[in-house]
Formats: sequence, C-alpha cells, structure tokens
Amino acid sequence: MLTISDLSLQRGGVWLLENANLTIQSGERVAIVGANGAGKSSLFKLLLGELGQEQGDVSLPGGCRVAHMAQEVEASQRSARDFVLDGDKVLRRLEAELAEAEAAGDDNAQARLHGELDLHEAWSAPRRAEALIRGLGFADADVDRPVSAFSGGWRIRLNLAQALMQPSDLLLLDEPTNHLDLDACLWLENWLRRYPGTLLFISHDRDFMDRVATHVVHFYSKKLDCYTGNYSSFENQRSERLAQQQAGYERQQARIEEIQRFISRFKAKASKARQAQSRVKALERMEKIAPAHIDSPFSFEFPVADKVSSPLLSIRHGAVGYGDKVVLRGLNLSLLPGSRIGLLGPNGAGKSTLMDALRGSSPLMDGERVAGENLAVGYFAQHQLEALDLDASPFLHLQRLAPKASEQSIRNFLGGFDFHGDEALAPVRSFSGGEKARVALATIAWQRPNLLLLDEPTNHLDLEMRQALTMALQNFEGAIVVVSHDRHLLRNTVDDFWLVHGGLVDVYDGDLEDYERWLADRRRDEAEAPQRVEPGAAAASADGSQGNGSAGGDVARESAEERKARKRAEAALRQQISPFRKRLAALEQRMEQLQQSLAELEQALGEPSLYDAASKDRLKELLGHQAQQRGELDSTEAEWLDVSETVETMEAGLG
Repeated sequence: MLTISDLSLQRGGVWLLENANLTIQSGERVAIVGANGAGKSSLFKLLLGELGQEQGDVSLPGGCRVAHMAQEVEASQRSARDFVLDGDKVLRRLEAELAEAEAAGDDNAQARLHGELDLHEAWSAPRRAEALIRGLGFADADVDRPVSAFSGGWRIRLNLAQALMQPSDLLLLDEPTNHLDLDACLWLENWLRRYPGTLLFISHDRDFMDRVATHVVHFYSKKLDCYTGNYSSFENQRSERLAQQQAGYERQQARIEEIQRFISRFKAKASKARQAQSRVKALERMEKIAPAHIDSPFSFEFPVADKVSSPLLSIRHGAVGYGDKVVLRGLNLSLLPGSRIGLLGPNGAGKSTLMDALRGSSPLMDGERVAGENLAVGYFAQHQLEALDLDASPFLHLQRLAPKASEQSIRNFLGGFDFHGDEALAPVRSFSGGEKARVALATIAWQRPNLLLLDEPTNHLDLEMRQALTMALQNFEGAIVVVSHDRHLLRNTVDDFWLVHGGLVDVYDGDLEDYERWLADRRRDEAEAPQRVEPGAAAASADGSQGNGSAGGDVARESAEERKARKRAEAALRQQISPFRKRLAALEQRMEQLQQSLAELEQALGEPSLYDAASKDRLKELLGHQAQQRGELDSTEAEWLDVSETVETMEAGLG
C-alpha cells in the first residue's frame, strides 16, 4: 500500500527524517507515535502532496483514494448533514452532472447518471452521513443546523465525520480523539476497526491505540521504526530493544576505553606506532551506539494546600442548569480530602454543568453549596487556554501569582513542565496547543489547590506529558473530579465513578468496561424505541429520517406480547452468539501473542552474529520457528475472519 524509501525530510532547516524506510501493507491500521515536533504531521502533509521531500521516494498504488481529517473549518451556512456529505466528492460530482443533464434535457445522460448514483449507493448517503454525525455525539436536531452554529471543537468533529464519509483506500487521521468525549471515542474505535482500507493515525491516547492499531510506527532518531501489534505491544518491544541497545552501548564504551588505553600507552613507541594508528582508524570508523535516553522531559507534582477542610465541598438538594432549564436535580454530593471521582455520562448529559456547580461559577437554581473554610480549587478546561495572557510568558504567569517567589524557584518549577531557558520567558502567543495546556496546568499546580476539577485535561498533550500528569495525579493528596476520554488516565487516577444521566448524578457501581456495555445497550434501546408517525405514513422515510407526526397520529409500537416474544428470541440468539464471541476473543488474544512472538523473532534474526558459521544451528532453529509461527498466524487469522463473519451475521439478527 505505502512504501517509503531512503526518505529525507526537513522543515525550517531542521531534519525530521534522514534515509528513512517504511512499508505498510493494505488493511493495516497504523498508529504514528513520537515526540512533539518529530515530524508526524509533516509526514501526513507529504502523503497529501502539501510538502516535498529533500531525498527519497514515497510510493502509493495508482488510483489510491486518500482521505484525511482537516484541522480547521470555516463557518458556513451549510447544514451539518450537507457539510459531511461534501466529503463524498464522487457523490457531489455525480449530483452536479445530473443537475446539468436535467437542465439540458439530456435523457441519455440522466439515465447513465442515475445508474452511476445507484452503484454509488447515493440513496443511502444522507442516512450514512446522519449516522456519522450521531455517532460523534451530535443530537438528532443538529443535522440541520448550520456549521456556523457550532463551536470550534464541534466543527472539528464535523471535519472528522466528513473524512469518514469520503470513500477511501488510505485514511489519515491526525489526533482524531482530541475533541471527542469518551462515548464518541468508543464509537470511533468500533468504526475504525471495521474500516476496510489502510489507516494511518496520529494519537496520544494509549487505550485508543490499543483498541485500533495493528502496527505502530515510531519516529525516533530521524528514522521510522515499525512494530507489529498495538501500543502496549510496542511499549514492551521498545523497552526490550532499549535494554539491548543500552547493553550494546555499555559494551561499546568498554571497547572504546580499551582501544584508547592502547593508543595512549603505545602511540609514542615506534615499535607499536603502526598498531596504535590502526586502532585510531578503527575508532573513527566505529558507528557510535547512542545511549538509551528514555527519561521523560516532564517531572512535576501538584503540591497540596497547607490547610484542608473536611468536607471540602458539599451540595445539598441542589438543582443546576441555565436560564430556566434545569439540567441536573436532586444533587446530594460531598467531596472529602482524598476523593477521586471520574464523571461518566453521555454527551450533553450535564457533566460540564456539574463541574461549573462544583467550582461555584454559577449559582444553584435550588439547594445549597457549602464550601469548606480552606477550600482551594484548581480548575482546568479547554477554554482556560483562551484565558491565558498571550503576551505574558510562563514565568510571568507564575510570578504574578506569587510576586515574592524567587526567580530560581519559578524556573525550577517550570522546568518540570519542560519550560527551560528562553522558552520560560517566551510569550504564550507563539505556543502550540500542547504548550499552552502545560502553562495552564503549571499555573494550577503553582497555586497549591486541595480540589482539582479537570475537564478533558489531556487534549493536546503528548504521551510523555499524559504519563507525567497521570503520575502527578496519583501522588496528589487532595480531591480530584475529572472528565476525560483518556481511559488510561481514568483507570490510574480515580477510585469511584459518578454517572451523569437523565438529569441525575448517581454513584456508578461498575468500571469502564461496564460503562461501555451500558452505552451499547442504551444505543440499542434508543434504536428500538417506537417512533410516532403521521397517519398513513411510513415509519421511516427512504433516507432513514423519522416522521414527526402530530399528537393525534398513529403510534407504531409492538404489543406487549410481541415485545416479550422478540426479547425472548433475542435472548436466545445472544446465548447462541456467546461461544462464538468467546472464541473470537481467544483468537484475537492468540493473534496478538503470535504477532509479539514474530516481532521478537525478527529482532533476534537481526543480530549480525547469528550469521556466523558457529551459529548455523541457532539460525536454522529460529527460521524454522518463524515459519511455524507465521503458518499458525495465517490459520488463526483465517479462522478469526470466519468466526467474525458468523458473529456479524448473528448480531444482525439482533437488529
């Protein structure tokens, strides 16, 4: 599908890649990882023809259809549905040609174009566009709203839907989960796992990569290293490779030291001068092995306030909302020191409204909010980045909060957030989204809160910073309430979940996997809900939209007996599906094990010493083991495809 040969690429005088090579096969789902600024987005620009390389070749099959997710969208009066449909450029071209043929009265052209539109399944396009829009968290009423009515984050979601709408062989997604909530992330994972083409995506979300990726490409040392398996598999392989690299580095350093001792000892002796000179040349030719530098540039903590109240915050018999509309009611919540809460709930259920109530940014519509005497709130949300003083530096942001703090203490603190030297004094205006987020987090930590309210804190943060944030939250002694689509962060920082749903907030007695199943059941129930239609009208129009009807209209619903019978049939079918699902999970686990084993074998076969005469038997053994593993992987994948088709066919019977 994609071949990169001896590629060298630079931006702004900085070399991003030098003689890099990479091959990606059709159907692979590849996560692109690496430090910020390594060149991940530049690689996408290269594939899209927006950037040229200095050297090397990039090869895609002829006629390859490439779709990508734009990062910005201008406000327009086109409806969300039409904007998403614009992603299918072939559909729009055929529609335009049909309109021209109709205007010209060309019956032959009209017949041909209607046939092409049928082959393109144009009749189902509006329904497919609406499914994408709903899947990414929009309400049904949003499909007819103009693009200009949505905020920046929601427009990015529309960009994503437009990219998914476009028929493609190669799909490029740059940080697709950045502006999604957890529900939309789960939906997107399932969509991408079913995508039939080749997927390249840049992400800093570990769980998302684990669920989607079949391979990982790592930007490292101006090269492209490809690993088989998901992100967790990459981490394991990478750590083993680094351990071997470190061992090789230490052996090489010992050899260099030995050669240098020989040179120093015998260079002045005429009888040994020739041997010493040969050692000098050998030393110059020796390719230096880089030491395995894997330390994160981030190391910080959230120091807790000197004084703490218990409880920190309580809401009794509370109701919150906006205007005259009550969003959440019956709130009886208490936050104690050490509380670690993750908020779950569908999009629009009121999670952000609850966060506003907790921080006291808007008065309760009913009930009372009681703050502890020593409550100190640290609040992070994406709009906080817009509140930063763009002309001030990270240093000045902190200094304004503590004018008496020493310059060195501020610099030391900012160093933990990877702001060093002149960068700590640079205006925020020139910073990237990730750098601004680090400034906002540093500002919060500097104020020593005892209650952290975090609304999607990982947006724009790379993997190293997310890991550092996770570690800092683990060690934080105060209370935490967090909304996040980053499941790795949630699993490692919260103890309890609250479910925001149906106007209420309840303790959720389950984990993230239970919540995913709850969401799936909820979507199924919504799909099965009876719909009101106009008298005599069909339950659904040809494009899949539902009729609105009137209060006196007929209601399309099953009788109680029919519903019970259907539920019994579905329960029986689920019971039949269960062993196939278990077999599918076992096959997926075995494929992952085999992929890991093959990656280790490939690494072992890359050792030059293995091809010495003395290692002939070992080489033969490894090659035989590799052939056996590949054979088993092929047969396992074939069985997986058969079982997958069986499961999909049976699940179709569930509606």
